[in-house]
Amino acid sequence: MVRSVAYGILKNEADSEECENDAYLSAWESIPPQRPASLGAYLGRIVRNAAIGKLEYYTAEKRSRSLETPLDELGDIASGEAAPEAELERAELSRLIEAYLRGKSRAKRVVFVRRYWYCDPIGKIAKDKGYSESKVKSMLMRMRNELKCYLERNGVNL
Repeated sequence: MVRSVAYGILKNEADSEECENDAYLSAWESIPPQRPASLGAYLGRIVRNAAIGKLEYYTAEKRSRSLETPLDELGDIASGEAAPEAELERAELSRLIEAYLRGKSRAKRVVFVRRYWYCDPIGKIAKDKGYSESKVKSMLMRMRNELKCYLERNGVNL
């Protein structure tokens, strides 16, 4: 699972293995003071951040379409602000997105998370779930539109 998260972002086996090893080391060094409720989610977050960092390093002067595409689909919902004062807003946005997803069926949550967290291609999601690509695209578009309305109703300015 850990390596597949990194590979979904980097599309390179060697770099994915390096991120996996870095994630295990980071978890080993941080777990005594940290007490994660879910080790899988904790490792997933660490490896995802490592893979995104490595991708940003490799593409400092150019954009990578592989990661940009899923994030572009979220459009205004996924803010790229790096200002420290935006940290509280990001935490609230995260809470609202989690609440929105909890209200969806398991199948819809899986498709959404695989696309926007693991950066899986639409074709792979469709094949694994037994859906057509158009069904996955339609499902994601509807969920993005619903999420945007849900966030606006809850006071998030997009």
